[in-house]
Amino acid sequence: MKAAYIEQTGDPENIKYGDRPDPSIQEHDVLIEVAAVAVNPIDTYIRAGNIAMDLPLPYTPGCDFAGTVKDVGNQVTKYHVGDRAWGSNQGLFGKQGSFAELISVHEDWMYPIPEEASFEQAAAGALVSITAALGLTTHSHLAEGETLFINGGSGGVGSIVVQMAKAMGAHVITTAGSDVKADYCRSIGADLVLNYRDPEMDRQLQSHLDQNGKINFWWETLRSPDIARTIPFMEKRGRIVVMAGREAELLFPLGPFYVNDLKLIGFAMFNASATEQQEVACKINDFFKAGQLTIPIGKNLSLKDAALAHQLQEKKTLEGEADFHGKIILTP
Repeated sequence: MKAAYIEQTGDPENIKYGDRPDPSIQEHDVLIEVAAVAVNPIDTYIRAGNIAMDLPLPYTPGCDFAGTVKDVGNQVTKYHVGDRAWGSNQGLFGKQGSFAELISVHEDWMYPIPEEASFEQAAAGALVSITAALGLTTHSHLAEGETLFINGGSGGVGSIVVQMAKAMGAHVITTAGSDVKADYCRSIGADLVLNYRDPEMDRQLQSHLDQNGKINFWWETLRSPDIARTIPFMEKRGRIVVMAGREAELLFPLGPFYVNDLKLIGFAMFNASATEQQEVACKINDFFKAGQLTIPIGKNLSLKDAALAHQLQEKKTLEGEADFHGKIILTP
């Protein structure tokens, strides 16, 4: 089979494309013929060696995939040859990744693709949708009628949170950095979009809350969160979720935090068990079926362009530079 792989961590140029052995499957594994994979920031961190992880060199990067079942292990009960399936969590903890024509996946870490979703949509939404659904349900239990605020509603996770929260009956406030991105946020359901570059943003937010009630759920995506700024906007017993900022050190007034019964919740998708991810994957499929979830795709490249895809993702993630909006998809 053909695959993208590295023989040592480092720059995107370390990614090679060529022949690799076909994967074998164990009794609970499924052999997937890959139709599409997505590029995520964590893929670039692992490839660069910025996240300490034992890698099986040569190593194939990639967490997300969508494809067709080609073979199954003799104990597999959930899938049959010809089924369409999607998933994430590949390329981690000693496993080879998804940037290949064929991959071996344990049946507990994959999910059926509903008829309403394409391979590209399923792959593009894998990691970001599981992250969004875990934060909204497993960790924070968003309820109908609550008000949710998320920084960056046009981003990879942000755009999914906006759509899911609206589908769950929330009033959604978000931010964007341009008129084009603001229009996109409104098109996917945001009730209020504020320009985070506007020095009057906090005043505009407060004016809206004065008329509509405070925020129950603040989803923070910034790499350097400002919790002190957040607290005054929060309703009693509100939840603040953080999912970014590995190097950030928070400083905020403890009194206003605890006397309002607030909760600060940090989580990483990869800590969720197979059972927890199966549960939210069912919810994600329901959103697809109901037409309530569309994943923005900005680039569709060939698998042989994996090095270029990593370059583009790094510039977008680390430097904020991109001439496209949405996920990068690779197809064999």
